[in-house]
Amino acid sequence: MAASDSGTDDSLYPIAVLIDELKNEDVQLRLNSIKKLSTIALALGVERTRSELIPFLTETIYDEDEVLLALAEQLGNFINLVGGCEYAHVLLSPLESLATVEETVVRDKAVASLRAVSAHHSPQALEQYFVPLVQRLAGGDWFTSRASACGLFSVCYPRVSAPVKEELRGNFRSLCQDDTPMVRRAAAYKLGEFARVVEVEYVKSDLIPMFVTLAQDEQDSVRLLAAEACAAVAALLPPEDMEQLVMPTVRLRAEDASWRVRYMVAEKFVELQQAVGLELARTDLAQIFQALLKDTEAEVRAAAAEKVKDFCMNLDKAHQEQIIMTMILPQIKDLVCDLNQHVKSALASIIMGLSPIVGRQNTIEHLLPLFLTQLKDECPEVRLNIISNLECVNEVIGIQQLVQSLLPAIVELAEDTKWRVRLAIIEHMPLLAGQLGQEFFDEKLTGLCMSWLIDHVYAIREAATLNLKKLVEQYGAAWAETNVIPKVLAMSREQNYLHRMTYLFCINVLSEVCGKDITTRVLLPTVLSMADDNVANVRFNVAKTLQKMAPYLDPAVIQPQVKPVLEKLNVDPDVDVKYFASEAIAGIAG
Repeated sequence: MAASDSGTDDSLYPIAVLIDELKNEDVQLRLNSIKKLSTIALALGVERTRSELIPFLTETIYDEDEVLLALAEQLGNFINLVGGCEYAHVLLSPLESLATVEETVVRDKAVASLRAVSAHHSPQALEQYFVPLVQRLAGGDWFTSRASACGLFSVCYPRVSAPVKEELRGNFRSLCQDDTPMVRRAAAYKLGEFARVVEVEYVKSDLIPMFVTLAQDEQDSVRLLAAEACAAVAALLPPEDMEQLVMPTVRLRAEDASWRVRYMVAEKFVELQQAVGLELARTDLAQIFQALLKDTEAEVRAAAAEKVKDFCMNLDKAHQEQIIMTMILPQIKDLVCDLNQHVKSALASIIMGLSPIVGRQNTIEHLLPLFLTQLKDECPEVRLNIISNLECVNEVIGIQQLVQSLLPAIVELAEDTKWRVRLAIIEHMPLLAGQLGQEFFDEKLTGLCMSWLIDHVYAIREAATLNLKKLVEQYGAAWAETNVIPKVLAMSREQNYLHRMTYLFCINVLSEVCGKDITTRVLLPTVLSMADDNVANVRFNVAKTLQKMAPYLDPAVIQPQVKPVLEKLNVDPDVDVKYFASEAIAGIAG
Protein backbone atom coordinates (compact mmCIF):
# COMPACT_ATOMS: atom_id res chain seq x y z
CA MET A 1 0.00 0.00 0.00
CA ALA A 2 2.25 2.74 1.26
CA ALA A 3 5.76 1.38 0.93
CA SER A 4 6.44 3.52 -2.14
CA ASP A 5 4.91 6.63 -0.54
CA SER A 6 6.91 6.33 2.66
CA GLY A 7 9.61 8.68 1.40
CA THR A 8 7.08 11.47 0.87
CA ASP A 9 4.76 10.78 3.77
CA ASP A 10 6.37 9.54 6.96
CA SER A 11 2.99 9.16 8.67
CA LEU A 12 2.21 6.18 6.41
CA TYR A 13 5.38 4.38 7.47
CA PRO A 14 3.99 2.54 10.56
CA ILE A 15 1.16 0.92 8.63
CA ALA A 16 3.50 0.01 5.75
CA VAL A 17 5.82 -1.74 8.20
CA LEU A 18 2.85 -3.53 9.80
CA ILE A 19 1.63 -4.76 6.42
CA ASP A 20 5.09 -6.05 5.54
CA GLU A 21 5.47 -7.82 8.87
CA LEU A 22 1.97 -9.34 8.81
CA LYS A 23 2.71 -10.79 5.36
CA ASN A 24 6.03 -12.23 6.50
CA GLU A 25 6.37 -16.01 6.45
CA ASP A 26 7.87 -16.04 9.95
CA VAL A 27 5.04 -16.58 12.49
CA GLN A 28 7.12 -15.06 15.30
CA LEU A 29 7.56 -11.84 13.33
CA ARG A 30 3.82 -11.64 12.65
CA LEU A 31 3.15 -12.29 16.35
CA ASN A 32 5.56 -9.54 17.41
CA SER A 33 3.95 -7.04 15.05
CA ILE A 34 0.49 -7.81 16.52
CA LYS A 35 1.86 -7.28 20.02
CA LYS A 36 3.10 -3.83 18.92
CA LEU A 37 -0.32 -2.81 17.57
CA SER A 38 -0.95 -0.25 20.31
CA THR A 39 2.33 1.51 19.46
CA ILE A 40 1.40 1.59 15.77
CA ALA A 41 -2.08 2.90 16.63
CA LEU A 42 -0.54 5.68 18.73
CA ALA A 43 1.74 6.64 15.82
CA LEU A 44 -1.22 6.73 13.41
CA GLY A 45 -3.57 8.67 15.68
CA VAL A 46 -7.20 7.86 16.45
CA GLU A 47 -8.69 8.86 13.09
CA ARG A 48 -6.33 6.81 10.94
CA THR A 49 -6.53 3.90 13.39
CA ARG A 50 -10.30 3.86 12.77
CA SER A 51 -10.17 4.43 9.02
CA GLU A 52 -7.08 2.39 8.07
CA LEU A 53 -5.73 0.10 10.80
CA ILE A 54 -8.98 -1.51 11.99
CA PRO A 55 -10.31 -2.21 8.43
CA PHE A 56 -6.90 -3.64 7.49
CA LEU A 57 -6.93 -5.94 10.53
CA THR A 58 -10.51 -7.00 9.79
CA GLU A 59 -9.52 -8.03 6.25
CA THR A 60 -6.44 -9.99 7.32
CA ILE A 61 -7.96 -12.29 9.96
CA TYR A 62 -6.64 -15.51 8.44
CA ASP A 63 -3.54 -16.55 10.35
CA GLU A 64 -1.99 -18.93 12.86
CA ASP A 65 -4.02 -19.32 16.06
CA GLU A 66 -1.36 -17.74 18.28
CA VAL A 67 -1.36 -14.59 16.10
CA LEU A 68 -5.17 -14.39 16.22
CA LEU A 69 -5.11 -14.93 19.99
CA ALA A 70 -2.72 -12.00 20.43
CA LEU A 71 -4.92 -9.87 18.14
CA ALA A 72 -8.10 -10.71 20.07
CA GLU A 73 -6.36 -9.73 23.32
CA GLN A 74 -4.97 -6.46 21.92
CA LEU A 75 -8.29 -5.28 20.52
CA GLY A 76 -9.95 -5.54 23.92
CA ASN A 77 -7.65 -2.72 25.14
CA PHE A 78 -8.07 -0.48 22.08
CA ILE A 79 -10.91 1.80 23.26
CA ASN A 80 -8.75 4.89 23.84
CA LEU A 81 -6.74 4.26 20.65
CA VAL A 82 -9.85 4.55 18.45
CA GLY A 83 -11.09 7.73 20.14
CA GLY A 84 -12.85 6.55 23.31
CA CYS A 85 -16.36 5.26 24.08
CA GLU A 86 -18.00 7.16 21.23
CA TYR A 87 -16.15 5.01 18.70
CA ALA A 88 -16.07 1.71 20.62
CA HIS A 89 -18.29 0.11 17.94
CA VAL A 90 -15.41 0.35 15.42
CA LEU A 91 -13.72 -2.56 17.24
CA LEU A 92 -16.72 -4.88 16.89
CA SER A 93 -16.08 -5.92 13.28
CA PRO A 94 -12.64 -7.58 13.73
CA LEU A 95 -13.70 -9.09 17.06
CA GLU A 96 -16.85 -10.53 15.48
CA SER A 97 -14.69 -12.30 12.89
CA LEU A 98 -12.38 -13.61 15.61
CA ALA A 99 -15.38 -14.91 17.58
CA THR A 100 -16.23 -17.26 14.70
CA VAL A 101 -12.84 -18.98 14.19
CA GLU A 102 -12.41 -22.69 14.84
CA GLU A 103 -9.86 -22.51 17.68
CA THR A 104 -11.69 -22.34 21.04
CA VAL A 105 -8.97 -20.35 22.84
CA VAL A 106 -9.13 -17.58 20.19
CA ARG A 107 -12.93 -17.47 20.32
CA ASP A 108 -12.93 -17.27 24.12
CA LYS A 109 -10.44 -14.38 24.06
CA ALA A 110 -12.48 -12.57 21.37
CA VAL A 111 -15.64 -12.99 23.50
CA ALA A 112 -13.76 -11.67 26.57
CA SER A 113 -12.66 -8.61 24.55
CA LEU A 114 -16.18 -8.08 23.18
CA ARG A 115 -17.52 -8.18 26.75
CA ALA A 116 -14.93 -5.58 27.78
CA VAL A 117 -15.75 -3.36 24.76
CA SER A 118 -19.52 -3.62 25.41
CA ALA A 119 -19.09 -1.80 28.73
CA HIS A 120 -17.95 1.29 26.80
CA HIS A 121 -21.12 1.41 24.65
CA SER A 122 -24.00 3.71 25.53
CA PRO A 123 -27.47 2.03 25.67
CA GLN A 124 -28.21 3.49 22.21
CA ALA A 125 -24.91 2.21 20.78
CA LEU A 126 -25.60 -1.23 22.29
CA GLU A 127 -28.91 -1.42 20.43
CA GLN A 128 -27.48 0.05 17.24
CA TYR A 129 -24.22 -1.94 17.00
CA PHE A 130 -23.72 -4.56 19.73
CA VAL A 131 -27.11 -6.34 19.85
CA PRO A 132 -27.15 -6.84 16.03
CA LEU A 133 -23.65 -8.39 16.37
CA VAL A 134 -24.94 -10.79 19.07
CA GLN A 135 -27.91 -11.69 16.87
CA ARG A 136 -25.70 -12.25 13.80
CA LEU A 137 -23.46 -14.57 15.82
CA ALA A 138 -26.50 -16.36 17.33
CA GLY A 139 -27.93 -16.95 13.85
CA GLY A 140 -24.61 -17.88 12.23
CA ASP A 141 -24.27 -20.94 9.98
CA TRP A 142 -21.29 -22.31 11.91
CA PHE A 143 -21.67 -23.63 15.45
CA THR A 144 -18.54 -21.63 16.44
CA SER A 145 -20.31 -18.28 16.09
CA ARG A 146 -23.44 -19.53 17.87
CA ALA A 147 -21.35 -20.87 20.78
CA SER A 148 -19.54 -17.52 21.06
CA ALA A 149 -22.85 -15.63 21.11
CA CYS A 150 -23.88 -17.38 24.37
CA GLY A 151 -21.26 -15.44 26.33
CA LEU A 152 -22.47 -12.00 25.17
CA PHE A 153 -26.12 -11.88 26.27
CA SER A 154 -25.50 -11.05 29.93
CA VAL A 155 -23.36 -7.97 29.19
CA CYS A 156 -25.83 -6.18 26.92
CA TYR A 157 -29.21 -7.32 28.32
CA PRO A 158 -29.42 -5.03 31.41
CA ARG A 159 -28.96 -1.80 29.41
CA VAL A 160 -31.30 -2.24 26.46
CA SER A 161 -35.03 -1.47 26.02
CA ALA A 162 -37.82 -3.96 26.83
CA PRO A 163 -38.57 -4.95 23.19
CA VAL A 164 -34.87 -5.66 22.57
CA LYS A 165 -34.69 -7.64 25.83
CA GLU A 166 -37.56 -9.80 24.58
CA GLU A 167 -35.70 -10.44 21.32
CA LEU A 168 -32.54 -11.40 23.24
CA ARG A 169 -34.45 -13.88 25.44
CA GLY A 170 -35.86 -15.42 22.26
CA ASN A 171 -32.36 -15.66 20.74
CA PHE A 172 -31.03 -17.33 23.88
CA ARG A 173 -33.95 -19.79 23.88
CA SER A 174 -33.05 -20.78 20.30
CA LEU A 175 -29.44 -21.41 21.35
CA CYS A 176 -30.62 -23.63 24.23
CA GLN A 177 -32.51 -25.72 21.65
CA ASP A 178 -29.73 -25.71 19.03
CA ASP A 179 -29.08 -28.92 17.07
CA THR A 180 -25.37 -28.85 17.92
CA PRO A 181 -24.38 -30.15 21.40
CA MET A 182 -21.44 -27.70 21.57
CA VAL A 183 -23.86 -24.75 21.31
CA ARG A 184 -26.26 -26.20 23.90
CA ARG A 185 -23.24 -26.78 26.15
CA ALA A 186 -22.18 -23.12 25.79
CA ALA A 187 -25.77 -22.00 26.52
CA ALA A 188 -25.94 -24.22 29.62
CA TYR A 189 -22.59 -22.87 30.79
CA LYS A 190 -23.78 -19.24 30.50
CA LEU A 191 -27.35 -19.82 31.67
CA GLY A 192 -26.66 -18.95 35.34
CA GLU A 193 -24.80 -15.78 34.36
CA PHE A 194 -27.63 -14.69 32.03
CA ALA A 195 -30.28 -15.51 34.67
CA ARG A 196 -28.63 -13.10 37.13
CA VAL A 197 -29.37 -10.09 34.86
CA VAL A 198 -32.88 -11.14 33.75
CA GLU A 199 -35.94 -9.91 35.65
CA VAL A 200 -37.37 -12.50 38.09
CA GLU A 201 -40.70 -12.88 36.25
CA TYR A 202 -38.85 -13.73 33.03
CA VAL A 203 -36.50 -16.07 34.89
CA LYS A 204 -39.63 -18.01 35.89
CA SER A 205 -41.46 -17.78 32.56
CA ASP A 206 -38.56 -17.99 30.06
CA LEU A 207 -35.31 -19.23 31.64
CA ILE A 208 -36.58 -21.98 33.96
CA PRO A 209 -38.13 -23.91 31.02
CA MET A 210 -34.78 -23.56 29.17
CA PHE A 211 -32.95 -24.73 32.30
CA VAL A 212 -35.24 -27.78 32.68
CA THR A 213 -34.80 -28.68 29.00
CA LEU A 214 -30.99 -28.42 29.19
CA ALA A 215 -30.96 -30.44 32.41
CA GLN A 216 -32.72 -33.27 30.54
CA ASP A 217 -30.51 -33.06 27.43
CA GLU A 218 -29.44 -36.31 25.80
CA GLN A 219 -25.76 -35.26 26.11
CA ASP A 220 -24.30 -35.68 29.61
CA SER A 221 -21.86 -32.81 28.98
CA VAL A 222 -24.88 -30.47 28.62
CA ARG A 223 -26.72 -31.90 31.66
CA LEU A 224 -23.52 -31.51 33.67
CA LEU A 225 -23.35 -27.76 32.95
CA ALA A 226 -27.07 -27.38 33.67
CA ALA A 227 -26.46 -29.06 37.03
CA GLU A 228 -23.68 -26.53 37.65
CA ALA A 229 -26.19 -23.71 36.98
CA CYS A 230 -28.68 -25.07 39.56
CA ALA A 231 -27.33 -23.02 42.46
CA ALA A 232 -27.16 -19.80 40.41
CA VAL A 233 -30.77 -20.19 39.22
CA ALA A 234 -32.05 -21.19 42.67
CA ALA A 235 -30.45 -18.14 44.29
CA LEU A 236 -32.60 -15.86 42.11
CA LEU A 237 -35.96 -17.33 43.04
CA PRO A 238 -38.17 -16.58 46.04
CA PRO A 239 -38.42 -19.52 48.51
CA GLU A 240 -42.03 -20.37 47.58
CA ASP A 241 -41.02 -21.09 43.94
CA MET A 242 -37.95 -23.15 44.78
CA GLU A 243 -39.72 -26.47 45.47
CA GLN A 244 -41.74 -26.36 42.26
CA LEU A 245 -39.19 -24.88 39.82
CA VAL A 246 -35.72 -26.09 40.91
CA MET A 247 -35.93 -29.06 43.26
CA PRO A 248 -37.36 -31.56 40.72
CA THR A 249 -34.31 -30.92 38.50
CA VAL A 250 -31.91 -31.23 41.46
CA ARG A 251 -33.44 -34.58 42.44
CA LEU A 252 -33.25 -35.94 38.90
CA ARG A 253 -29.66 -34.80 38.32
CA ALA A 254 -28.51 -36.24 41.68
CA GLU A 255 -29.68 -39.63 40.35
CA ASP A 256 -28.47 -39.04 36.78
CA ALA A 257 -27.26 -42.08 34.83
CA SER A 258 -23.96 -40.28 34.13
CA TRP A 259 -21.57 -40.17 37.11
CA ARG A 260 -20.10 -36.88 35.79
CA VAL A 261 -23.47 -35.14 36.28
CA ARG A 262 -23.83 -36.57 39.81
CA TYR A 263 -20.24 -35.45 40.48
CA MET A 264 -21.14 -31.88 39.47
CA VAL A 265 -24.18 -31.92 41.80
CA ALA A 266 -21.89 -33.04 44.65
CA GLU A 267 -19.28 -30.41 43.72
CA LYS A 268 -21.86 -27.59 43.81
CA PHE A 269 -23.84 -28.96 46.75
CA VAL A 270 -22.94 -26.39 49.41
CA GLU A 271 -23.71 -23.49 47.02
CA LEU A 272 -27.04 -25.15 46.26
CA GLN A 273 -27.72 -25.62 49.99
CA GLN A 274 -27.12 -21.90 50.61
CA ALA A 275 -29.37 -20.95 47.67
CA VAL A 276 -32.41 -23.07 48.62
CA GLY A 277 -32.50 -22.08 52.28
CA LEU A 278 -32.58 -23.94 55.61
CA GLU A 279 -36.00 -25.58 55.28
CA LEU A 280 -35.44 -27.27 51.91
CA ALA A 281 -31.88 -28.18 52.94
CA ARG A 282 -33.36 -30.06 55.91
CA THR A 283 -36.33 -31.72 54.19
CA ASP A 284 -34.84 -32.51 50.75
CA LEU A 285 -31.13 -31.89 50.38
CA ALA A 286 -30.05 -33.94 53.40
CA GLN A 287 -31.50 -37.08 51.77
CA ILE A 288 -29.92 -36.24 48.41
CA PHE A 289 -26.56 -35.65 50.09
CA GLN A 290 -26.87 -38.95 51.93
CA ALA A 291 -27.38 -40.70 48.57
CA LEU A 292 -24.34 -38.96 47.03
CA LEU A 293 -22.17 -40.17 49.93
CA LYS A 294 -23.30 -43.74 49.07
CA ASP A 295 -22.86 -43.28 45.29
CA THR A 296 -21.54 -46.24 43.30
CA GLU A 297 -18.83 -44.06 41.69
CA ALA A 298 -15.75 -43.26 43.82
CA GLU A 299 -15.28 -39.76 42.27
CA VAL A 300 -18.82 -38.80 43.35
CA ARG A 301 -18.31 -40.14 46.88
CA ALA A 302 -14.99 -38.25 47.14
CA ALA A 303 -16.56 -34.96 45.94
CA ALA A 304 -19.44 -35.39 48.43
CA ALA A 305 -17.04 -36.34 51.25
CA GLU A 306 -15.12 -33.07 50.72
CA LYS A 307 -18.37 -31.15 51.31
CA VAL A 308 -19.44 -32.95 54.53
CA LYS A 309 -18.05 -30.36 56.95
CA ASP A 310 -19.46 -27.32 55.09
CA PHE A 311 -22.83 -29.00 54.54
CA CYS A 312 -23.13 -29.88 58.25
CA MET A 313 -22.01 -26.41 59.32
CA ASN A 314 -24.70 -24.72 57.19
CA LEU A 315 -27.58 -26.86 58.48
CA ASP A 316 -30.38 -25.33 60.54
CA LYS A 317 -28.98 -25.22 64.10
CA ALA A 318 -32.23 -26.60 65.58
CA HIS A 319 -31.93 -29.83 63.56
CA GLN A 320 -28.18 -29.87 62.91
CA GLU A 321 -27.15 -32.51 65.42
CA GLN A 322 -30.07 -34.82 64.63
CA ILE A 323 -29.36 -34.74 60.84
CA ILE A 324 -25.62 -35.29 61.34
CA MET A 325 -26.04 -38.17 63.79
CA THR A 326 -28.85 -40.01 61.96
CA MET A 327 -28.16 -39.29 58.26
CA ILE A 328 -24.55 -38.19 57.74
CA LEU A 329 -22.55 -40.06 60.39
CA PRO A 330 -23.61 -43.59 59.28
CA GLN A 331 -22.34 -42.76 55.76
CA ILE A 332 -19.07 -41.36 57.15
CA LYS A 333 -18.51 -44.61 59.08
CA ASP A 334 -18.77 -46.52 55.79
CA LEU A 335 -16.50 -44.08 53.93
CA VAL A 336 -13.72 -44.46 56.53
CA CYS A 337 -13.36 -48.04 55.28
CA ASP A 338 -13.99 -47.20 51.59
CA LEU A 339 -12.01 -49.24 49.08
CA ASN A 340 -10.94 -46.12 47.20
CA GLN A 341 -8.06 -44.17 48.75
CA HIS A 342 -9.15 -40.83 47.21
CA VAL A 343 -12.50 -41.12 49.01
CA LYS A 344 -10.77 -41.88 52.33
CA SER A 345 -8.26 -39.08 51.76
CA ALA A 346 -11.03 -36.55 50.95
CA LEU A 347 -12.88 -37.56 54.11
CA ALA A 348 -9.73 -37.42 56.27
CA SER A 349 -9.12 -33.81 55.18
CA ILE A 350 -12.46 -32.66 56.66
CA ILE A 351 -13.58 -35.21 59.28
CA MET A 352 -11.69 -33.49 62.13
CA GLY A 353 -13.66 -30.32 61.37
CA LEU A 354 -16.85 -32.04 62.51
CA SER A 355 -15.65 -32.07 66.14
CA PRO A 356 -16.54 -28.43 66.93
CA ILE A 357 -19.94 -28.94 65.24
CA VAL A 358 -21.04 -32.09 67.12
CA GLY A 359 -19.40 -31.24 70.47
CA ARG A 360 -17.22 -33.06 72.98
CA GLN A 361 -19.45 -36.01 73.90
CA ASN A 362 -20.32 -37.00 70.31
CA THR A 363 -16.69 -36.54 69.25
CA ILE A 364 -15.44 -38.95 71.94
CA GLU A 365 -18.22 -41.44 71.35
CA HIS A 366 -18.57 -41.44 67.55
CA LEU A 367 -15.76 -39.55 65.82
CA LEU A 368 -12.74 -40.61 67.91
CA PRO A 369 -12.93 -44.26 66.78
CA LEU A 370 -13.03 -43.03 63.16
CA PHE A 371 -9.96 -40.79 63.68
CA LEU A 372 -8.08 -43.73 65.18
CA THR A 373 -9.08 -45.98 62.27
CA GLN A 374 -7.83 -43.40 59.76
CA LEU A 375 -4.58 -42.89 61.67
CA LYS A 376 -3.86 -46.58 61.00
CA ASP A 377 -4.91 -46.46 57.35
CA GLU A 378 -2.53 -48.04 54.85
CA CYS A 379 -2.61 -44.92 52.64
CA PRO A 380 -0.10 -42.23 53.78
CA GLU A 381 -2.27 -39.35 52.43
CA VAL A 382 -5.13 -40.41 54.72
CA ARG A 383 -2.90 -40.49 57.81
CA LEU A 384 -1.31 -37.20 56.80
CA ASN A 385 -4.67 -35.45 56.34
CA ILE A 386 -5.77 -36.51 59.83
CA ILE A 387 -2.52 -35.24 61.39
CA SER A 388 -2.76 -31.97 59.40
CA ASN A 389 -6.11 -31.14 61.00
CA LEU A 390 -5.42 -32.11 64.62
CA GLU A 391 -6.03 -28.61 65.96
CA CYS A 392 -9.83 -28.98 65.41
CA VAL A 393 -9.96 -31.99 67.76
CA ASN A 394 -7.48 -30.46 70.18
CA GLU A 395 -9.87 -27.55 70.77
CA VAL A 396 -12.78 -29.90 71.58
CA ILE A 397 -11.40 -32.93 73.46
CA GLY A 398 -7.65 -32.32 73.80
CA ILE A 399 -5.05 -34.36 72.00
CA GLN A 400 -4.29 -36.85 74.79
CA GLN A 401 -7.11 -39.12 73.58
CA LEU A 402 -5.21 -39.59 70.32
CA VAL A 403 -1.61 -39.70 71.51
CA GLN A 404 -1.20 -43.48 71.62
CA SER A 405 -2.29 -43.84 68.00
CA LEU A 406 -0.68 -40.61 66.85
CA LEU A 407 2.88 -41.61 67.58
CA PRO A 408 3.06 -44.74 65.40
CA ALA A 409 1.32 -42.85 62.57
CA ILE A 410 3.80 -39.95 62.77
CA VAL A 411 6.80 -42.31 62.86
CA GLU A 412 5.51 -44.28 59.85
CA LEU A 413 4.96 -41.09 57.85
CA ALA A 414 8.37 -39.78 58.88
CA GLU A 415 9.96 -42.88 57.38
CA ASP A 416 7.69 -43.13 54.32
CA THR A 417 9.46 -44.06 51.07
CA LYS A 418 7.84 -41.09 49.27
CA TRP A 419 9.89 -38.01 50.13
CA ARG A 420 6.92 -35.68 49.63
CA VAL A 421 5.08 -37.48 52.44
CA ARG A 422 8.13 -37.06 54.71
CA LEU A 423 8.25 -33.38 53.72
CA ALA A 424 4.58 -32.86 54.60
CA ILE A 425 4.95 -34.37 58.08
CA ILE A 426 8.01 -32.19 58.77
CA GLU A 427 5.94 -29.11 57.96
CA HIS A 428 3.38 -30.17 60.60
CA MET A 429 5.95 -30.72 63.35
CA PRO A 430 5.84 -27.18 64.84
CA LEU A 431 2.04 -27.50 65.09
CA LEU A 432 2.35 -30.91 66.79
CA ALA A 433 5.02 -29.50 69.11
CA GLY A 434 2.54 -26.89 70.35
CA GLN A 435 -0.25 -29.43 70.86
CA LEU A 436 1.71 -32.34 72.35
CA GLY A 437 3.73 -30.30 74.85
CA GLN A 438 7.47 -30.08 75.38
CA GLU A 439 7.92 -33.12 77.62
CA PHE A 440 6.18 -35.55 75.26
CA PHE A 441 7.91 -34.02 72.25
CA ASP A 442 11.39 -34.37 73.84
CA GLU A 443 10.75 -37.96 74.75
CA LYS A 444 9.21 -39.18 71.51
CA LEU A 445 9.87 -36.83 68.58
CA THR A 446 13.11 -34.81 68.97
CA GLY A 447 15.15 -37.77 67.73
CA LEU A 448 12.91 -38.01 64.67
CA CYS A 449 13.44 -34.32 63.89
CA MET A 450 17.22 -34.80 64.09
CA SER A 451 17.15 -37.88 61.83
CA TRP A 452 15.65 -35.80 59.00
CA LEU A 453 18.82 -33.69 58.95
CA ILE A 454 20.69 -36.62 57.39
CA ASP A 455 17.95 -37.63 54.92
CA HIS A 456 19.26 -38.47 51.42
CA VAL A 457 16.88 -35.91 49.80
CA TYR A 458 18.06 -32.29 49.97
CA ALA A 459 14.51 -30.86 50.21
CA ILE A 460 13.98 -32.92 53.39
CA ARG A 461 17.28 -31.75 54.93
CA GLU A 462 16.40 -28.13 54.09
CA ALA A 463 12.90 -28.44 55.58
CA ALA A 464 14.35 -30.12 58.68
CA THR A 465 16.65 -27.13 59.37
CA LEU A 466 13.70 -24.71 59.11
CA ASN A 467 11.72 -27.04 61.37
CA LEU A 468 14.45 -26.77 64.04
CA LYS A 469 14.23 -22.98 63.89
CA LYS A 470 10.43 -23.07 64.43
CA LEU A 471 10.80 -25.52 67.34
CA VAL A 472 13.37 -23.26 69.04
CA GLU A 473 11.01 -20.30 68.55
CA GLN A 474 8.33 -22.34 70.31
CA TYR A 475 10.32 -23.92 73.14
CA GLY A 476 13.06 -21.30 73.67
CA ALA A 477 16.88 -21.03 73.46
CA ALA A 478 17.52 -22.89 76.74
CA TRP A 479 15.65 -25.93 75.37
CA ALA A 480 17.74 -25.70 72.17
CA GLU A 481 21.02 -25.64 74.11
CA THR A 482 20.07 -28.80 76.01
CA ASN A 483 18.17 -30.85 73.42
CA VAL A 484 19.15 -29.73 69.91
CA ILE A 485 22.55 -28.02 69.74
CA PRO A 486 24.64 -30.96 71.13
CA LYS A 487 23.16 -33.25 68.42
CA VAL A 488 23.70 -30.61 65.71
CA LEU A 489 27.33 -30.04 66.81
CA ALA A 490 28.02 -33.76 66.47
CA MET A 491 27.18 -33.47 62.74
CA SER A 492 30.21 -31.21 62.20
CA ARG A 493 32.42 -34.26 62.78
CA GLU A 494 30.54 -36.58 60.39
CA GLN A 495 32.50 -38.37 57.63
CA ASN A 496 29.91 -37.48 54.99
CA TYR A 497 30.58 -33.90 53.84
CA LEU A 498 26.82 -33.40 53.08
CA HIS A 499 26.09 -33.87 56.78
CA ARG A 500 28.78 -31.30 57.65
CA MET A 501 27.14 -28.88 55.19
CA THR A 502 23.73 -29.53 56.77
CA TYR A 503 25.31 -28.62 60.13
CA LEU A 504 26.26 -25.21 58.66
CA PHE A 505 22.75 -24.73 57.28
CA CYS A 506 21.37 -25.46 60.78
CA ILE A 507 23.71 -22.84 62.28
CA ASN A 508 22.44 -20.29 59.72
CA VAL A 509 18.90 -20.58 61.07
CA LEU A 510 19.64 -21.37 64.73
CA SER A 511 21.83 -18.26 65.15
CA GLU A 512 18.72 -16.17 64.33
CA VAL A 513 16.73 -17.59 67.27
CA CYS A 514 19.27 -18.72 69.91
CA GLY A 515 20.45 -15.27 71.03
CA LYS A 516 23.95 -13.69 71.09
CA ASP A 517 25.24 -15.64 74.07
CA ILE A 518 24.60 -19.17 72.73
CA THR A 519 25.55 -18.21 69.16
CA THR A 520 28.90 -16.74 70.24
CA ARG A 521 29.73 -19.20 73.03
CA VAL A 522 28.49 -22.51 71.58
CA LEU A 523 27.94 -22.29 67.82
CA LEU A 524 30.79 -20.04 66.61
CA PRO A 525 33.83 -22.13 67.73
CA THR A 526 32.74 -25.18 65.70
CA VAL A 527 32.07 -23.08 62.58
CA LEU A 528 35.56 -21.52 62.85
CA SER A 529 37.16 -24.95 63.23
CA MET A 530 35.52 -26.11 59.98
CA ALA A 531 37.45 -23.49 57.95
CA ASP A 532 40.19 -26.14 57.58
CA ASP A 533 37.80 -28.75 56.12
CA ASN A 534 39.28 -30.70 53.21
CA VAL A 535 36.14 -30.20 51.04
CA ALA A 536 35.94 -26.82 49.26
CA ASN A 537 32.09 -26.80 49.36
CA VAL A 538 32.23 -26.97 53.15
CA ARG A 539 34.87 -24.20 53.35
CA PHE A 540 32.91 -21.73 51.22
CA ASN A 541 29.76 -22.52 53.23
CA VAL A 542 31.77 -21.63 56.36
CA ALA A 543 32.35 -18.18 54.80
CA LYS A 544 28.64 -17.82 53.96
CA THR A 545 27.63 -18.95 57.47
CA LEU A 546 30.01 -16.50 59.15
CA GLN A 547 28.49 -13.68 57.12
CA LYS A 548 24.94 -14.73 58.14
CA MET A 549 25.93 -15.21 61.79
CA ALA A 550 27.72 -11.86 62.11
CA PRO A 551 24.65 -9.77 63.11
CA TYR A 552 23.85 -12.29 65.90
CA LEU A 553 27.40 -12.47 67.35
CA ASP A 554 28.92 -10.49 70.18
CA PRO A 555 30.68 -7.61 68.34
CA ALA A 556 33.80 -8.18 70.48
CA VAL A 557 34.60 -11.48 68.66
CA ILE A 558 34.34 -10.22 65.05
CA GLN A 559 37.86 -8.70 64.81
CA PRO A 560 39.93 -11.23 66.84
CA GLN A 561 38.14 -14.46 65.78
CA VAL A 562 35.97 -14.12 62.66
CA LYS A 563 38.05 -11.75 60.48
CA PRO A 564 41.31 -13.84 60.63
CA VAL A 565 39.44 -16.98 59.47
CA LEU A 566 37.79 -15.12 56.59
CA GLU A 567 41.13 -13.61 55.54
CA LYS A 568 42.63 -17.08 55.53
CA LEU A 569 39.76 -18.34 53.33
CA ASN A 570 40.28 -15.31 51.09
CA VAL A 571 43.63 -16.74 49.94
CA ASP A 572 42.27 -20.30 49.57
CA PRO A 573 43.40 -22.14 46.41
CA ASP A 574 39.75 -22.75 45.46
CA VAL A 575 38.21 -19.88 43.47
CA ASP A 576 34.69 -20.31 44.94
CA VAL A 577 36.00 -20.28 48.50
CA LYS A 578 37.91 -17.04 47.75
CA TYR A 579 34.82 -15.46 46.19
CA PHE A 580 32.50 -16.19 49.15
CA ALA A 581 35.20 -15.22 51.67
CA SER A 582 35.63 -11.82 49.98
CA GLU A 583 31.80 -11.41 49.89
CA ALA A 584 31.64 -12.18 53.62
CA ILE A 585 34.46 -9.74 54.46
CA ALA A 586 32.68 -7.00 52.48
CA GLY A 587 29.31 -7.90 54.04
CA ILE A 588 30.60 -7.81 57.62
CA ALA A 589 32.54 -4.58 57.00
CA GLY A 590 29.44 -2.98 55.45
